[in-house]
Amino acid sequence: MSTTARAHGMDGTLVEPDWLPLDLAEVRALLSLYPGLGEPVEILSVSPRPFSAASVVATHGARIFIKRHHRTVRDREGLLEEHRFMAHLLAHGAAVPSVFRATSGETAIERRQWTYEVHEAPEGVDLYGDALSWTPFRTAAHAHSAGQALARLHCASEGFVAPRRKPRPLVASFTIFATRDPRTELERYLAARPALMRFLGTRSCCEEALDLLAPFHAQLLPLLPALAPLWTHNDLHASNILWNDAGDDAEAKAIIDFGLADRTNAVHDLAHAIERNIVEWLALAEGKQGSGIRDQGSECVETGAENVPVHLDHLSALLGGYESVRPLSAEEAAALAPMTALCHAEFALSETDYFVSVLHREDQAPMACEGWLVGHARWFRGAGGEKLLDALRQWAADRTRKSHGDPHR
Repeated sequence: MSTTARAHGMDGTLVEPDWLPLDLAEVRALLSLYPGLGEPVEILSVSPRPFSAASVVATHGARIFIKRHHRTVRDREGLLEEHRFMAHLLAHGAAVPSVFRATSGETAIERRQWTYEVHEAPEGVDLYGDALSWTPFRTAAHAHSAGQALARLHCASEGFVAPRRKPRPLVASFTIFATRDPRTELERYLAARPALMRFLGTRSCCEEALDLLAPFHAQLLPLLPALAPLWTHNDLHASNILWNDAGDDAEAKAIIDFGLADRTNAVHDLAHAIERNIVEWLALAEGKQGSGIRDQGSECVETGAENVPVHLDHLSALLGGYESVRPLSAEEAAALAPMTALCHAEFALSETDYFVSVLHREDQAPMACEGWLVGHARWFRGAGGEKLLDALRQWAADRTRKSHGDPHR
């Protein structure tokens, strides 16, 4: 293993990667199936993202992005679910990377225990390339542009007809709280993931999380019929965006990394963008205030012993950017607060499943199960979570009054 390669750990530290980085010999063998891309010359970057091995590679003819997955994480069909969605988005004007086809016509290449995909490297600045997933935007202008980009993606997604993804690790689905009976749906979710069901911590974590999140499900339930099914990205954080420059007013140029995509709804995806970028969750693991990256005058909310910054100015900018492209219905706006509290639950379970079924690392699983599933749920029931959700409720109420011409707004 390379002594220089590092991956983002669950607590925000840099750790040895679980997957060997790509090397030139491996890339050369893969690209023999893509003769139009040219001979590889140099591996330009090694991604610190922990769930796969990925690099930007320079060839004689192009600059490309290669990703290697273990087949227990993404087999051929698992990648094709993502590639079909990306092809639809690209055909309908969304700024997403194209996926190259090998001479066989395939976009997902299986070799031994690995599955590969080769993407174009879109033009743009990887402004947050080294940032952890749960760190904030640098400026409110970035948040506003990210909201616009997400809304454009949702508009392009309209008309894509495909079922939900099959049960796989590392997918941000929305099934458990999409029904009247979350406990029954949870049992179905676990039954499809035997290793997760067998993990000793799963049952107690799920029971506590269901109890904590029950009030938010009750608030969301009457609004569910208004949330039209839509294939969505489900992981829009700042480092999954390429930018037109490195300035404070940089604009989103492309959205990348569709590994967590699934058939959910627009509010679920927007809630994920809020959850990923507005709350500095790593402060829960670090026991400190967070990264300190914020606009001058940014409003932060502190909760108990852990001071967890919440960037309400960025929240306003993100929502304003989104609605400048795709205004939400009144029901969608009202659903956003409870959905923000609920949206991370299934990915936390999926991440737990990854640790126990793929890596066989039960020592890492509690951070996902107890830390992110239960820990997030507890936070949303506390003072900090309530202040974030109150801000979302107030935003929904204000836009409703505005739409009705309330003179006291």
